[in-house]
Amino acid sequence: MPAGPTDDSTPFRISFVCTGNICRSPMAEVAMREQVARAGLTAQIQVSSAGTGDWHVGEQADERTIAALSEHGLDGSQHRARQFDSHAFDDYDLIVVFDGSQERILRNWAQTDDQRDKVRMLLSFDPEQAALRDVPDPYYSDRAMFDAVLVMIERATAALFRQLAPALRQRG
Repeated sequence: MPAGPTDDSTPFRISFVCTGNICRSPMAEVAMREQVARAGLTAQIQVSSAGTGDWHVGEQADERTIAALSEHGLDGSQHRARQFDSHAFDDYDLIVVFDGSQERILRNWAQTDDQRDKVRMLLSFDPEQAALRDVPDPYYSDRAMFDAVLVMIERATAALFRQLAPALRQRG
């Protein structure tokens, strides 16, 4: 479990980081923001996303990402891809990745053990999915894979939120 928020005046900051910031990380960002909003905790938690690469910077999320989110009642249409800034580790309390490649990249970019410790695999928060370790990248697959990946991400972000919410509610 991530460390709880320590300063009542500062929101807990999470960044979801995938490869291009057009599929998995926007799904997680939108799903987590919705959970935070439903719980009335928008002042206590900030959610963002980014990619390890710069290929899609400034672009919308993949159309299949937007469609899958829409079918789940979520709006990903405003998303614009950005690249994770390797100097921004201290801007976040938790950096959540989707596969071992992203985990290795971010831990290599980190300059301190504290920064490396902020990098966590998404499925590690969900005991039922943790053994899978990686969330598959749906980019080169079909629309059905986007739907399956979104279900995995929704379950895992809900598990993460359940771990964070008690500490966040105490602050509010």
